[in-house]
Amino acid sequence: MTATIQLGDLSILVTRKEIKNVHLSVHPPDGRVTLVAPTETRLEVARAYAISKLGWIRDQQAKLQNQARETPRQYTTRESHYLWGRRYLLKVLQLDAKPRVTIDHKRITLVIRVGSTAKKRAEVLHGWHKELLHQEVPPLIEKWEGRLGVKVAGYYLQRMKTRWGSCNHQEGTIRLNTELVKKPKDLIEYVIVHEMVHLKEPTHSERFVAILQEHYPTWREARAELNGLPLSAETWGE
Repeated sequence: MTATIQLGDLSILVTRKEIKNVHLSVHPPDGRVTLVAPTETRLEVARAYAISKLGWIRDQQAKLQNQARETPRQYTTRESHYLWGRRYLLKVLQLDAKPRVTIDHKRITLVIRVGSTAKKRAEVLHGWHKELLHQEVPPLIEKWEGRLGVKVAGYYLQRMKTRWGSCNHQEGTIRLNTELVKKPKDLIEYVIVHEMVHLKEPTHSERFVAILQEHYPTWREARAELNGLPLSAETWGE
């Protein structure tokens, strides 16, 4: 059961579920606000609670607004690009050869056909990013299937606008944001664990938090670090 509270220019999505306490959240990157309340909570009560937290909401939104953002990438030589939390310089080679990407200890080399557009260069790098994630994700899923006692039917990689990951509880699948390739590997593991816990508990309930806390006790630190890292200039997003 969902409804929307409007406080001036602020819209808050309210969801009522079988939980004990109210959960108010401000989500990166755009400061979207959600409020999850116990099933019997009247909308007027949820509204009053949101009003009482309006200062906190504005503070959180301001922090997100001021958060560092990458400048738009042009995919040119000596431009900075990030991989697994490390900064690399891009080297672009225009050759009459099949596009490819290689990496050494300080440089990412992009081989691209002569006259290629920035959009085409971005597509080639994005394809490479997905290849790298396909190498990292399956072993992590396998590791946590045993620990959590769940089975992932499949996973998908895609650009997402406001989420690092999502879970389809009914189908048993998870989706991961390809932007994760730019972040430290331990943060990718946190996102995978978070989404896999949703296979046991679909909502962000107290049970969900308890399971996550039991198996990944540093999840709050990981979440804070992930949301504190620079955002892509693209609206990566849910």
